[in-house]
Amino acid sequence: MELKATRYDVANGIGTITLSRPERMNAWTGRMHAEYRALLVRADEDVSVRAIVVTGAGRGFCVGGDSQALQGHAQRGGYDPGTPKDMAEPGLAGDAVFQASFAYHFALRKPIVAAINGPAAGVGLALACFTDLRFAVPGAKLTTAHGKLNLPAEYGLSWILPRVMGLTRANDLLLTSRVFSTDEGHALGLINGLFSPEVLLDSVYDYVERMIATVSPNALRQTRWQIYRDLHRGAAAAVEDSERLIEEMMTEQDYAEGVAAFLEKRSPRWGAL
Repeated sequence: MELKATRYDVANGIGTITLSRPERMNAWTGRMHAEYRALLVRADEDVSVRAIVVTGAGRGFCVGGDSQALQGHAQRGGYDPGTPKDMAEPGLAGDAVFQASFAYHFALRKPIVAAINGPAAGVGLALACFTDLRFAVPGAKLTTAHGKLNLPAEYGLSWILPRVMGLTRANDLLLTSRVFSTDEGHALGLINGLFSPEVLLDSVYDYVERMIATVSPNALRQTRWQIYRDLHRGAAAAVEDSERLIEEMMTEQDYAEGVAAFLEKRSPRWGAL
């Protein structure tokens, strides 16, 4: 697929997806959605990629649905996603319960991290919330946005926000659709860390590079799948699943390598994905 609304780069084991409509603050369109899904599949299947970073071009991360598209929906009297019928399907290797827009992040085989370089609203905030970790610049504006447009909470925000920050805090943001800052988001537990615009991406890359250097590929894959599966089930099932995985993963070469590296006090040399 020709990329018109996104960019994709790979370096040091990290695939970076950039939402790239800077003249529109990376407002979301059907074209961007289709490209984004295709790039997630590409990164997830690329053996040279150990982790994924998503960010925005220019001054914004993603300010939500494009205003021209929103106006078009109002004029037509209904919603048209503007996406092709046959879009790429990210995360098919994972649990089928996550095969829906943005929930597919949880079914990827690799961790995905958001570098929120500017405002995020509506669908843009939902995208960021469904990543594993979120880092941001200070002072950027965030909002669920939906209530002021007579819309419901978009793309599963009503599911993910209470799990990220707790019900009381999430209700404040969901029921008011108020604007809040990334600084407040950090205090609420939505944002993992704040970095100045000049160093945001480099700081995220440093974090991710340390993670993929010290944690084996399969440990990352299985742990994140455990986290998101366990959101849906009880403690007994989680324990039983972890016991099964312990027995299975102790037979892998990367387990022997991890033990050897620990005993020899050196960095591990992980095998291929």
